[in-house]
Amino acid sequence: MREMTVRTRFAPSPTGVLHLGSARTALFCWLYARHHQGTFILRIEDTDRERSTEGNVKAILDGLQWLGLQADEGPIFQTERFGRYKQVIAEWLEEGKAYYCYCSKERVDKLRADQRVRGEKTRYDGKCRDRSDVEEGVQPVVRFRNPLDGVVTIKDQVRGTVVFQNSELDDLIIARSDGTPTYNFTAIIDDFDMKITHVIRGDDHLNNTPRQMNMLTALGAEPPVYAHLPMILGSDGAKLSKRHGAVDIRDYREQGYLPEAILNYLVRLGWSHGDQEIFSIDEMIKHFDIGDVNHSASSFNPEKLLWINQQNIINSPTEYLGQVLMPFLKEIGLDSSSGPTLQDVADGFRERAGTLRQMAQSVRYCYEDFEEIDVKAAKKNLRPVILEPLQAIRGTFTTLPAWKRSAIAKAIEETAVSFGINMGKLGQPIRVAVTGGSVSPPIDVTLVLIGKDKTIARLDSAIEFIKARRLQATD
Repeated sequence: MREMTVRTRFAPSPTGVLHLGSARTALFCWLYARHHQGTFILRIEDTDRERSTEGNVKAILDGLQWLGLQADEGPIFQTERFGRYKQVIAEWLEEGKAYYCYCSKERVDKLRADQRVRGEKTRYDGKCRDRSDVEEGVQPVVRFRNPLDGVVTIKDQVRGTVVFQNSELDDLIIARSDGTPTYNFTAIIDDFDMKITHVIRGDDHLNNTPRQMNMLTALGAEPPVYAHLPMILGSDGAKLSKRHGAVDIRDYREQGYLPEAILNYLVRLGWSHGDQEIFSIDEMIKHFDIGDVNHSASSFNPEKLLWINQQNIINSPTEYLGQVLMPFLKEIGLDSSSGPTLQDVADGFRERAGTLRQMAQSVRYCYEDFEEIDVKAAKKNLRPVILEPLQAIRGTFTTLPAWKRSAIAKAIEETAVSFGINMGKLGQPIRVAVTGGSVSPPIDVTLVLIGKDKTIARLDSAIEFIKARRLQATD
């Protein structure tokens, strides 16, 4: 293959939002361009005016920006290129590469229905192909004059060699009766004008490819390299839908997923590098090649996505984790200026959070007092037998000159030894007393985050709780 500067394009239609399948396509296009020091182009295919919306355009752009898939060129909108499309259509009509078709929609629908009854592949029968007269009062469509014989051979980077017979391809409509161009036509004009070298897209476009290659030949252009990606299926083997996770990619942002985790998960849907599961962006760029994509369909696994998100949370820089956590704290009404730093909180809780939203809920007790202790945790841990050790550690805490992990851990250990119990027997009641529940980061980390004053105040409340409970038992 001749040397070329790689130019890929992601070309979504704004008739829908950016979901997992389209995000993976965008990622693979972006990675392939980055791997080869090429150019990644964003093109918005918005010629379907009835179904394209500004809201969906915004959803696509927002989703790509959140994922960090920045385009080198674009966004380029097809609706701003209508003049170019009309120019080529006029040239093809003049050169006999296209023709006007006056067949009514009813005739074409009946033609296809009859073909289906006979078990034939549905295709236009070419009635107007050699017609030279003009039918007054009818707004014709424009059809591409597809070759009647021969084959189209696609050397697909994922699926291998795929051959189509021209006799099975019909004369595609390239301009509707109102003059607006159609997808297959505008796509090849854009790919040619934008010098696209590699078209990476879902395999639902595979049947479009021979038609597009024939039109590129009519344009005098060399077709790009094609790579058709396998589908993403739900865990039940059905086509991915909303019930599986085919939702607006921004919904994952709202749920507290990291963009790096989404990319990490998507890159593994059909591609692998040995047994490696967790990839940084730089590692993806370094190792990714479209020829390594598996041609079999992939299954969406929400549990795997959650695990990868947790691994990314664990491995993220502390400062970054604190920044992305802040919006989730604000959403639940927590003022991060009234307690530990976001970096310290994120560092303390990273091992126990599947999502940023979960983390935000877990850290609530670091910033505000809880109204009551979990009943089950209190019953098990705040018993009269632990009253004296709690009173002792409370007193020791008040005398600590520095509220640091090492000093806290030492104080708890020495107090436990003095009462003849192991550290866990004292640490867990302290945890329940200061957090209101039985789960938190290591106790020394937890107490540093809560702070000395709040820790002592909450221990006082727990001590009074135990005293009241003891009195009730003796009544």
